[in-house]
Amino acid sequence: MIETEILTAQTSSFLGPQFILLLGFIAVMYFLIIRPQNKRIKSQQEMIANLTVGDEIISSGGMVCTISKITDDFLTVRANDVQFIIKRDAVSSILPKGTINSI
Repeated sequence: MIETEILTAQTSSFLGPQFILLLGFIAVMYFLIIRPQNKRIKSQQEMIANLTVGDEIISSGGMVCTISKITDDFLTVRANDVQFIIKRDAVSSILPKGTINSI
């Protein structure tokens, strides 16, 4: 009888410190990884939705070009008198006006 009392006293329930530690780990992962990534994705989608003809952009491949035509999924861009088509999602950032002329 004493052995069973010792064994039950040594085992702790899952709702103890282990559960609190697990919740803390999940909260840290959410605030350090998931939430900032969702913010970056949302701002990138907003930037792509607000593209207009004449914007100077940097593509994900590193090309600096100017938008000359916009369709639903693709952009026709111009760089050094050469026109080519890129996917809208390939835009990594928008440059201020006049940046290409100053390079």
